[in-house]
Amino acid sequence: MRLQPKEVNAIAQAARDAFTPGTAVFLFGSRVDDSKRGGDIDLLVEIPEAMLPAELVRRRTRFVSRIYRLLDEQRIDVVIATQNQQDSREVVIAAKREGIQVAQV
Repeated sequence: MRLQPKEVNAIAQAARDAFTPGTAVFLFGSRVDDSKRGGDIDLLVEIPEAMLPAELVRRRTRFVSRIYRLLDEQRIDVVIATQNQQDSREVVIAAKREGIQVAQV
């Protein structure tokens, strides 16, 4: 996993600030492969229960903004899914298959 402890801590703190207890955050994509270089930070945020779209946008914005404040502006992609619900989006399937948990609220 190619995240520094400072980055993991920032993600965990931002998740606590933006999401409800039971939320899990997973790193996926090129940053999980130690042999690769560069790349943005791809995060899957699994929330414990569904939210209205406007609430999801608000919380996602808070999460990303908090990470930017803590780490400066890095390239970050965030996908949100609801735990225990079937999600057929390819990005969610790939993230669940290869992701490494980096935070738990």
